[in-house]
Amino acid sequence: MAGAGRGKTPSGKKARGTGKALTGGKAARASSKAAELPVREGEGHWTAAELAEVRAGLEEQIAALRAEIAASASHIAEGDTSEGAGDDQADAGAKTYEREHELALSYNSQDLLAQIERAVQRMDAGTYGICESCAKPIGKARLQVFPRATLCVTCKQREERR
Repeated sequence: MAGAGRGKTPSGKKARGTGKALTGGKAARASSKAAELPVREGEGHWTAAELAEVRAGLEEQIAALRAEIAASASHIAEGDTSEGAGDDQADAGAKTYEREHELALSYNSQDLLAQIERAVQRMDAGTYGICESCAKPIGKARLQVFPRATLCVTCKQREERR
């Protein structure tokens, strides 16, 4: 899967941020866009290369999750061909549990995909790195480790205490 379709979205279009060097005006725009992203005090501004690296990682995750979700949906849709044929209550319960577990994993993957796509949209909109709660910078170091973060550490800690 890693080599197939590299640099392309599932729709077949060329993906942005696939590691190719930008030329001329594109490089200047990407560099100025990266430098405009907010950072915490004491952190250096984003460079175009750093932002492209984070974006490429997110886009790889998007492609992998889409493939995983499609495979999971196909597996769930197929179901068990011997559905209920001669099953006792324990077997039926085990199959139900397994199916619900597969559905939960699929929903988690879909939620993660939405978070990652939202991070890419925030990059495009120029709001990447701004805390959605307090509107202060999230921090470049936090975003490099956890690129889909939407809250600064302080706001995230406050949210988790609730």
